[in-house]
Amino acid sequence: MKTLESPRSIPTAPRARIVPREYLLPFILLTTCFAAWGAANNMTDPLVKVFSRVFSMSNLQGALVQFSFYGAYFCLALPAAILIKKTSYKTGVLIGLGVFITGALLFYPASRTMEYWHFLAAIYILASGLSILETSCNPYVIALGPQETATQRLNLAQAFNPVGSNLGVFLAALLILPKIHPATDEQREALAASEPATLSAIQGAELAAVMTPYVGMAAVLFLIWLAIAFVRMPRASDESPAIEFGPTFRRLLGNRHYAFGVVAQFFYVAAQICVWTFLIQYATLSAGLTEQEAGWYLQASILLFLVFRFICTALMRVVAPSRLLLVMSVLAAVFCVVAILVPGRTGLFAIVGISGCMSLMFPTIYGIALHGLGEDTKFGGAGLVMAILGGALLPLVQARIIDVGSAHLSYLVPLVCFAVVAAYAVFDRTARRPGHVFP
Repeated sequence: MKTLESPRSIPTAPRARIVPREYLLPFILLTTCFAAWGAANNMTDPLVKVFSRVFSMSNLQGALVQFSFYGAYFCLALPAAILIKKTSYKTGVLIGLGVFITGALLFYPASRTMEYWHFLAAIYILASGLSILETSCNPYVIALGPQETATQRLNLAQAFNPVGSNLGVFLAALLILPKIHPATDEQREALAASEPATLSAIQGAELAAVMTPYVGMAAVLFLIWLAIAFVRMPRASDESPAIEFGPTFRRLLGNRHYAFGVVAQFFYVAAQICVWTFLIQYATLSAGLTEQEAGWYLQASILLFLVFRFICTALMRVVAPSRLLLVMSVLAAVFCVVAILVPGRTGLFAIVGISGCMSLMFPTIYGIALHGLGEDTKFGGAGLVMAILGGALLPLVQARIIDVGSAHLSYLVPLVCFAVVAAYAVFDRTARRPGHVFP
C-alpha cells in the first residue's frame, strides 16, 4: 500500500504517461475511429428487431444481421493484418475507413430495392471496413507509448467507443424505431394478400428510416478520413515486411495467455452482442414494454457502459486489470441469473446493469493477450479481431431459444460466456509469465 512521502523524501521516478505528448494528436484522431465503429455497432443491434418486423421474419432470420456483421470481422481480420504488415497502421486505418464509408452508402440502394439480402450485403461490406479498422487501430494505440501503460492507453481509447455507441443507439431510437409501423405480422400478411401496394408503402417508409442515419454517418466518416490522411501520423510499421505464417502461428498458439485470450474474446464479444441485441426482445416479451420504450433502456445500457469505461480505466491505476476483469465478469454472470429467474422489470434492470460490467472487458482481454508479443503483435491482434466471430454465431443460438422458448431463458447464453471470461481472468492471475506487469 502506498503512503504519502514527506517533502524531504527522495523523489521516485514519475509514472509513465498513458499517452506521450508527441503522440497526443494521432491518439485523438484514432479515438474518433473507436467512436465511429461504436456508433455503427450499436445502431445495427436494433436492426434485428426492425427487419424481423418489416419483413415478418423470425428472430433467427433477423439475427442474420449480426451473422453478416460479425462474420465480416472474421473474414477480413487476417487480410487486414497482412496489409498493415506490408504497409503501415495508417494505411490500414485509411482503407478501413474507406470500406466502412462504402458500406454505409450502400444502405441507400438497399432501401430502394427493399430486399433483405441487399441490406445484409451492405452490412457485410460496412463491417469489413470495421474489421480492417479495428485490426489497425487497436495495436496502433498500443504502439503509441510505453508498454507498461499499453492496457490503460487502450482502455482510454476504447472509452470513446461507447460514446459512439450511445450516439448509435440514440439515432436508432430517434430515427429508426419510431418509424416502424405498429402493424403485426398477421396484419402485414393480410395486407400482402389484399393491399400489396399499401404494405409496400409501409415497408418503403420503414426502410428509408433505416437508411438515413447510415448515409449521414458516411458523410461524417469522410471528414475523419481526410483528417487522418493529411495529418502526420507515426508510421509504426515493421522494418521488414516479410511474412512468416508458420513460425508466427506456432508462436502464438504456444503462448497460453494469447491462445486463451482469443477464446475469452470470442465469448466476451458473443456476450456483448447477445445482451444488447436481444434487450429489446426481453423488454417487449418479458417486461411488456413497447419497442420504442425498449429502445431507451438500450440507450441507458450504453450510457452505463460509457460511464463505467472511464471509471474502470481510472481504477486500473490502482487495481490490477485482470483482478478487475474477474470481479466484473462474475458480477455480469450474477446479473444474467437475475434476468433468467426474475423476468420483468427487475430482470430488465439487471440486463442494463450487465453493461456496466462489460465496459472494460474487450480492451482488457486484448491488452493482456497481446502483452509481450513483439513482432507477432499485428497477427496476434488479427486473431483477437477474428474472435469477434462469437458475435456472429452465438446470437443465432440465443435467437433460436427466444423463438422456441422465452426471452428471459435465452440469457443463459451470455451467462455461459461470462463464465469463460471469468476463467480467463483467474488464469491470468495464477499462470504467471516472464515479464508479467500486473500485480
